[in-house]
Amino acid sequence: MSRILKRSNVFPTSSCMIDSSCSASFCDVEGDCSKDRHQCRKTRVLFLAKRDGIDKVVKTLQYAGKLAHWSLEERNPILAARYKNLEVAAGLSRKAHRAGRSLTGFSTLRSTTYPDLTIQLLTIFGFSGEMVYWLFDHFTWLSKVGVLNAGLAAKTIYISSFGESVGYIFFITIDVILIKRGMQAEAVYKKQLTKLEASEDPTLMTEESATLVQVQSLKAKISGIKMQRVMSTMSIIARTSDLIIALSVIDPNPFVSHTITLGLSGLASAWAGWHQQWPESN
Repeated sequence: MSRILKRSNVFPTSSCMIDSSCSASFCDVEGDCSKDRHQCRKTRVLFLAKRDGIDKVVKTLQYAGKLAHWSLEERNPILAARYKNLEVAAGLSRKAHRAGRSLTGFSTLRSTTYPDLTIQLLTIFGFSGEMVYWLFDHFTWLSKVGVLNAGLAAKTIYISSFGESVGYIFFITIDVILIKRGMQAEAVYKKQLTKLEASEDPTLMTEESATLVQVQSLKAKISGIKMQRVMSTMSIIARTSDLIIALSVIDPNPFVSHTITLGLSGLASAWAGWHQQWPESN
């Protein structure tokens, strides 16, 4: 019955349903939908297969639980306590899932190619801060689950947050530099593209035309710069949000330590990182 209704929505007249060409069109539409569903499932699988992909999902649960606990604490203490448990459990599971992450920085530094010395030095300093963060984050997790002395947690979380903050400052600086350089390169490419399009009639360009090849190459470069700018912007949003969370440990004040500030910063970081890790964004 549902298939009949589905067909009737696509083809409002009964004569069209009988027509073979319409039936073929319906099959094409249904096939395209099936492909879209398959691609969507494949994308989700690829996203959740990544360590960072799972981390962004759990991070969303963590800070959603934090905001829910804050909003329900007075009206419904029992439900608020459940959301608090969600926040704590998600936070601890994220720390456990990051085990060994402090070693990946060395591999990344060795395998990455750098455009110049400035970016290389900023990257080294950035990863140095993050490796300190990841290393002491392991001790924070062990302290909170009771393997180590619980009193160590306050010290290790301060050191890890400090290293995290230092790393984020360098990485944000890199993203700002890349955005600035990208905008400058985009302006140059657009000027070249304008000159090429003005020098030859577009209707006379063939697939083998050298001018058309150059035009397509410039358009591809401009598109790549725009995509890189979006990714750098997402990185700045994520790291700035995490920097605010780290500052609540290093230098707490009424603004950065407020639950709404922390909750919204956590969600902004999670969703910006979600966009970065989503397979179709890469």
